[in-house]
Amino acid sequence: MDSSQPPAGTLTSELVASLQSLLGTVIVAIFVITFIVQAFQIPSESMENTLLVGDYLLVNKLCYGGGFADHLMPYQKIEHGDIIVFHYPVDPTQHFVKRVIGLPGDRLRLVEKKVWINGKPVDEPYVRFLEPPNNMFRDNFPRTDIPAFGLEGKWWLEMRKLVEDGELIVPEGHYFVMGDNRDNSQDSRYWGFVPRENIIGRPLVIYWSVRDWDHHRMGTLQGRLYHIAYGITHLFQITRWNRTLRLVH
Repeated sequence: MDSSQPPAGTLTSELVASLQSLLGTVIVAIFVITFIVQAFQIPSESMENTLLVGDYLLVNKLCYGGGFADHLMPYQKIEHGDIIVFHYPVDPTQHFVKRVIGLPGDRLRLVEKKVWINGKPVDEPYVRFLEPPNNMFRDNFPRTDIPAFGLEGKWWLEMRKLVEDGELIVPEGHYFVMGDNRDNSQDSRYWGFVPRENIIGRPLVIYWSVRDWDHHRMGTLQGRLYHIAYGITHLFQITRWNRTLRLVH
């Protein structure tokens, strides 16, 4: 017998210890993903230039509390200007990211794109405008006399009941959100409020950001495989290094 080989019992103990360590790591990872943070990819241009298509975020799911978190630590209140990730009220299987504009009880209106809350104009240095103010519904919200393209019918009926003296009153337990790319954002103006229970959390950091590359090839399986291979082999070229590991404000 080769005396240099460790005893079978030692090998078994080392294997068990390795499996326990791996299992512990998996459990911690599942716990973190389930309760603490969630990865999220920016799918549209609605939050430019704050967030760009190709930004990958880590979302803090504990900051606003709700259920599990309430028993462990104090949580933040949702404030004006917070960026939030939430379940899209029209289709909760989709995740959206927008900025909070109106809180419960607020009286809100837009006048030639300028947001007014409770009779006072709001300073919004993060907003991007692309077009002159010529869309009466979008830029002078709320308008109960003219519908808009892309407007949810249910919201059109609900909104008209919540407008008083030309101002939209945000009901309790709900939030009014808009994209920073104000002229190119399907947001609360078009589909309504975000219920509190739909809010997942607040983005923490852009952990990776990648510029667009060769999406015209994505229509076929061969094209998708090429797309993935190109991304792997050109990782340094397609990464936006100036945005990677940037905190989200």
